[in-house]
This record gives sequence, structure tokens and C-alpha cells, in this order.
Amino acid sequence: MMQILDAQKEDQVPAIFRLAFRPLFLLGGGFSCLALMLWGGVLSGFIEFAPYGNVFFWHSHEMLFGFVGAIVVGFLLTAVQNWTGIPSIRGRRLALLCAIWLAARVLMLFSSSPSWLVISVDLLFLPLSGYFLAKPIIAIGQTRNLFFVPILVLLSATNLLMHLGITLNIPDLYQHGFISAIWLITLLMSVLGGRVIPFFTANGTQTEKVTPISGLEYLALGSTWAIFALYITGAVYYMSNIFIGSALVLCAATHVIRVLRWKMHLTLKVPLLWSLHAAYWFIPIGIALMGLSYLSDVITLSTAFHALTVGAMGNMILSMMSRVSLGHTGRQLIVKHLVICAFGAVLISALIRVFGVILFAEFSTALIIISIVSWCVAYGLFTLVYYPILTTPRADGRPG
Repeated sequence: MMQILDAQKEDQVPAIFRLAFRPLFLLGGGFSCLALMLWGGVLSGFIEFAPYGNVFFWHSHEMLFGFVGAIVVGFLLTAVQNWTGIPSIRGRRLALLCAIWLAARVLMLFSSSPSWLVISVDLLFLPLSGYFLAKPIIAIGQTRNLFFVPILVLLSATNLLMHLGITLNIPDLYQHGFISAIWLITLLMSVLGGRVIPFFTANGTQTEKVTPISGLEYLALGSTWAIFALYITGAVYYMSNIFIGSALVLCAATHVIRVLRWKMHLTLKVPLLWSLHAAYWFIPIGIALMGLSYLSDVITLSTAFHALTVGAMGNMILSMMSRVSLGHTGRQLIVKHLVICAFGAVLISALIRVFGVILFAEFSTALIIISIVSWCVAYGLFTLVYYPILTTPRADGRPG
């Protein structure tokens, strides 16, 4: 990383607030365990829980906008420093951003929280993050990466839709926001995956980087954009099941061809690589299952969504957090055995939640509980291993 920080000034900032990935990766990873333990307790009947909205809304909202939102912002506000050469937010501004995120999570826990307060606090996090992201990009005129700012704005819009669905008592509206958010994050993973996975694979395996095929890239990303547009505008609800199901299956096929070219078989000895490839595979799997849910009664839409959330998001986030946390703290890109176990645990969590539930539907509740436990093992191990890394200065003594 470029030397763009004043080491003396950096020493005055607590290590945890020196770059956005540090507090937000810890908060997001740890929070996902707590949120899923509460959800598992409700499903198993061990606890009664009455959060803001209702427990089903809370689960879907908090895993997307609490957990995923924190990690996406942590990643982008860290990457922007490398992209632009301009220091990203740190210190008090970063602490304030984290406090806003945390306040929203606390307010969402209680059904007595005033709607206006929950919505105001929760909706502030992503737009404010977008401002901090846009400022250095605009300053140097780097239009290529400005793409990520409207992504955060659109994600804020889907968050608003979910809140309006609860406030106006229109369940279809918050489900519309939820589905649109999943598609938007899937699109973001598709774009980022195409940028970094072939590059990381070439570096990690000492092989030539796979050259993208322009037509294939346009088909894969263009079809994903198009389907997101159909969902966010609501046009999808006026189309026949056969049309949208077929479009989803074709979109999945383009992603399969795309990821096949990235040579996963070369990465099996490198956990930081095979975990990324495995995560991306859940994108075409999830999209294809969504298509099948429209074309038949065998697959439920919920199961298909969980291929994208638990499968793609859960695996990709864990892999990227593990890599970014090592690279940006001046450490070698070699993960500990406990982290390899975490990669395995989150993969098992996804396989059980998707294919276990499909094959053994009569045991779905028990399988979902097992999947939750496996997720908590994975992200609990990440939090345990990376806490000292994220809360102490860089190992190489450089600022950041």
C-alpha cells in the first residue's frame, strides 16, 4: 500500500479506528453470530423475541443491512484509499459511523422503539458511508470506481422500502425491498468477483491471469443488472413465471461459464482462493434455483435466496474479510488452521441450508438450526482469530 499517511498522526488514533475494515469487520462478524443465535432460539422455541417490526422482518433486515451492510462499507471505505491515494476516514469520523450502525442495531431489538427514530438512524448509515466513499473518488476524477456510490444509494432505497413495508403494514412492500437488496448485493459480488478472483488466483497460483471475454462479461453482468432492474421496479411481478424463470436460468448459465474459466482446480491448496471460488459458485446456483422456483413447485423462493445469502454472501464475506484483514495489517496472506476450519464451517452451513433443506424438507427446522450453529462456529472463529489483528497496529510498523 502506498505511504499516504503521516505516521506520527496515525499513532494518535486508536488502532481499531485507523481504517474502516477494522471496526466494521469485527462488528459485522460478531453481530451475525448474535443475530443468528437469536433467530435460532426463536425457531427452536427456546426464546420469545419481539423486535422492531416482527421477528421475520428483523431477521431478514438485520442479516442484510446489519451484517452485510457493515462488511460492504468496511471493504469499500478501506479500498478507496488504495484506489485514490487519498486517506480514507479514520479516528472520530469512523467512530461516529460505527456508533450510528450500532445504534440502529440496538433500536431494532425492541418493538417499543419509535418507528421514526429507527428509520432515521438506520437509514443514515449507508448514505453517510456513500458520501465518505464518493469524496476522494470525485476529488481525483476516478469515474471507474464511482460505480460503487450509486450501489450504496440503491441499497439505501431498498432499506427504505423494507421500513415502509413495516410502517405502512404492507408485507409485500418490505419483501420487495428485501428481494431487491439481495439482487443488488449479488450484482455487487458479481462485479467485485470478476475483478479480484482471477487476479488473486493468478498471483496465488503463479499462473497467467485469465483474460476476460468481453461478450461473456456483458452477458453475465448485463443479465444480472437487467433482472435487478425488473425486481427493483416491480416489473417482475407482472411477468409470467415461465418468462422470468427462463431468464434466471439463462443468467445463471452465463455465470457458470464465467466462473468455470477461472480454474478453481488450481486453488485447492490455497484456502484464501478456493473459499472465494466456492463463494462465487453459489451465485449461479442461487440464480438457477430462483429460476426453478418460478418454473416448478420443487424449490421454494426462500431456499433459493439462502443460496445467495448464506452461500454466496456468507462464504465471500468470510474469505474477503480474512484476506483484507491480513493484507491491510502488514501480514502475510497465510491463514491459520482455525480460519481454514471457519471456511469449511460456513461452506457446510450453506450446503445444509440449501441442499439439506431441499433433500430432507421434513427436517427443515432441525437442518436450519444446524446450519445456524455451523455459521456461528465459522464467524465466531473469525472474530476470535482476527480480534487481536484488527485491534493492534500493523505488524510491519507502517501507518494504517
